[in-house]
Amino acid sequence: MAGDDERDRGGWWPGEETAEPERRGRDRPRGLASPERPRPGGRYAAFVGIAFIVVIAIALVNLLNTEDVGIELEQGRPLAEFAVPDALVPSAADADANIAQDDCESSRNPCPEDDRRTPACEITAPGAIRVCDLFDRPLAISFWFTRGGDCLPSQDAFDSAARRYAGRVNFLSINVRDDPETVAGIVRERGWRVPVGLDRDGAVSNLYRVGVCPTIVLAYPGGIVDDTAIRAGNYDAAGIDGLVDGLLAASRRRAATVR
Repeated sequence: MAGDDERDRGGWWPGEETAEPERRGRDRPRGLASPERPRPGGRYAAFVGIAFIVVIAIALVNLLNTEDVGIELEQGRPLAEFAVPDALVPSAADADANIAQDDCESSRNPCPEDDRRTPACEITAPGAIRVCDLFDRPLAISFWFTRGGDCLPSQDAFDSAARRYAGRVNFLSINVRDDPETVAGIVRERGWRVPVGLDRDGAVSNLYRVGVCPTIVLAYPGGIVDDTAIRAGNYDAAGIDGLVDGLLAASRRRAATVR
């Protein structure tokens, strides 16, 4: 679906460098001092101020820009298509994600021949993971990053579930904005077998409006949204199994109703 020219470019494989979203500052409310209570000491006030700044900084880094660029992950809607470089393929580590949904870089219709591009699910670059290739079964996509929290235990549980449900459910792990060498090292050190894609510039997480780690997107066969699981803490094995069992049950119900 075409939008304005800049918004609908969708990225390339390998892609142009995408600038970090501009960070918008916020004026802190001053409040009113109460004459009945002593004012906090200077050191305490400074500590509170620093803590506030740290919290806001983490939120700004991890809560990616979602103004009119993401999709609504509503049940029954198709997942947005994307392709990401495989974290364990060195030749793909410098590539950006491709989130092009169609073959036109322009908003003009019909698309001019000189504005053609390759949609995410039609690229053939070595080391690319295309989400559409995982639509043949129920699908679980886990988004994670290392800044501002420890999401690795959830990814351990996610990888473990991928092994238990192999052949019944497809799993894909997406790292957001971490250094490619760091991500590859984590995957090897922890022995993950689940495919791990690199969202180096945050294009996919922007598209899916990911701001919390872990975020797990669940989809029926065919790439249709079932649910999105967002959690402030980590998932254990039982928690992931519960999500996947729920997805399998929902997929069976859906298949029975569409026959």
